[in-house]
Amino acid sequence: MSITLALPSRRLQWLAQAFLVAACVGLDVGWLLGALTLALVLMAGLKLLEARNRQGRRLVALLQVVSCGLIAAQQPDLLPSIVQLGATVLALAGLLQLETGQALAWRPLLRRSLRLLAAALPMALALFLLVPRIGPFGPGIGGPGARADTGLSDSLDPGSIAALVNDPAPAARVAFSTNQPPPPQERYWRVLVHPLFTGATWERHPLAESDRPAPPLPAPTGEPFADQVWLVEPSRFRAVPWDGKARPLDAALRPEASGELRLLRPALGRRSYRLLEQAQPLGWQRQLPRGYELSLPGGANPRLLELGRSWAALPDPALRVEAARRFFTSQDFRYTTTPGRLPDRDGLDVFLFEQRQGFCGHYASAFSALMRAAGVPSRVVSGYLGGRWVQPLGGNSFLELRQLDAHAWSEVWLPAAGWQRVDPTRWLPGATTASAGPAAREERSRWPLARQGRWLREQWWGLDVAWSRWWLGFDRANQDNLLRWLLGGRLWAVGWLLIAALGVGLAAALLLLRRPQRPRDRLSRELAGLLRVLERLRIRPEPGETLEALAARAGGSHPPLAEPLAELAACHGELRHGPKLNSRERRRISRRWQLALRRLKGSGSAL
Repeated sequence: MSITLALPSRRLQWLAQAFLVAACVGLDVGWLLGALTLALVLMAGLKLLEARNRQGRRLVALLQVVSCGLIAAQQPDLLPSIVQLGATVLALAGLLQLETGQALAWRPLLRRSLRLLAAALPMALALFLLVPRIGPFGPGIGGPGARADTGLSDSLDPGSIAALVNDPAPAARVAFSTNQPPPPQERYWRVLVHPLFTGATWERHPLAESDRPAPPLPAPTGEPFADQVWLVEPSRFRAVPWDGKARPLDAALRPEASGELRLLRPALGRRSYRLLEQAQPLGWQRQLPRGYELSLPGGANPRLLELGRSWAALPDPALRVEAARRFFTSQDFRYTTTPGRLPDRDGLDVFLFEQRQGFCGHYASAFSALMRAAGVPSRVVSGYLGGRWVQPLGGNSFLELRQLDAHAWSEVWLPAAGWQRVDPTRWLPGATTASAGPAAREERSRWPLARQGRWLREQWWGLDVAWSRWWLGFDRANQDNLLRWLLGGRLWAVGWLLIAALGVGLAAALLLLRRPQRPRDRLSRELAGLLRVLERLRIRPEPGETLEALAARAGGSHPPLAEPLAELAACHGELRHGPKLNSRERRRISRRWQLALRRLKGSGSAL
């Protein structure tokens, strides 16, 4: 047994503490459970600093294991789960070193720790499958040369942006249970709603974070619908992407009356949630417009007001939308990410009647203002458009959204249909159904290393999505279906089934932990095999007896065994205690060992 590669228990516990600190990244410390978890991790570190005896270090191990469980309940994603597993294994390894009082080498220590962890898995699986499920835990500056990155913002002021820089940073990933994304023309993922217009800027409502909720969602009926699993990168907004049509299955998510899907508590790390597609329209689409969704500031953009008011005489709001479409398609508007800065006053007039070039923010802003001038309630929505469908070698296929897929469009109120999406950018000549602007511009690199790194990242993301789908997909409904299948509708027997499963898990754990350890090296395994052969012949070694003495004693009482036992003792002495051998000499002695062992077995069977 190697002592030089052994790690002291205190050092192992410090390694476990480092893993725990890394696992705390992204915890929502504004929530009671997140704050409690962070406090336990800090307590474990402080206790480890001052612990001077075995009892104190046992308490450290207990705090570390409990902290791992609490972090796992709040961060079930794949990478945090791997970090949590590392912290758990290191905490158990430190506890084993502490209790055995031996400086075990890292390999046998790792094997013992993993065996201890595996012994707990049957009971953990029984608890995961049978205990009633609860909801998941876990909740630019203007100027002459102003530039902005693609992405989302509370306010939309396209006139202050002279050039738009595409940001390829990841924004979100979404997987579908059908393993097929929606058609390209339907890939609109709404996030923020901007109903307040100042004449140049579209703002979110100041009470957006406490907006009134939409009417209750209808309960799903009939055949189960497809679902979506979202993994969203950290953001400063509580609103998260969605298609505006699916039903959230997380109690921490709420559709607002404005059509935003909002977290009820902030999340500092990556957000994971599951949506269920449904046939019925959601309540926010039928919310009556509010006064500020029709108001325009007086005295700003007079030519825009005149054009929009000329359509107000049309009897049907849908005809006014069509009039706006004919205006944009009949003029020489074009899309560009470098439109130049618009003047602070009457900037939309300059855009519509002089400059006639811009990106999605310009077109959504101008169209929405025209609709208000025509007497049609309207607002600007920002989110993501399109996305790239990725099919990794393993895991789930997913739609990848980047910050460069950020997009802005309009919504208008039609009395017969409610709030309807209108994307004026798609009216431009040459616009495709997949996207119309920076959403279609995918990052490309001529460097092979960058392409390989992107490919590896996509493979990891596929596994990450598959893990999240498995974790988030086993909800209360799926658990009820499993229990009905197991018990045939006799749900009163769940308690007995749980007791039986825990009993089986405990028995399996005891068998696993009591299993004798297999010798590490080949020579020790062969020696153990020889002792088993002698045991069958009722020849047992005495305490402190060497193999040579055992062979001499056994040969004296059983003469037919003397010669093969002597040969085996000689081979063992040469391999274990002789001079250093090359590979050829070692193979030659091993062949002698195997031949002598076969002769011993043959002679023993004749006795």
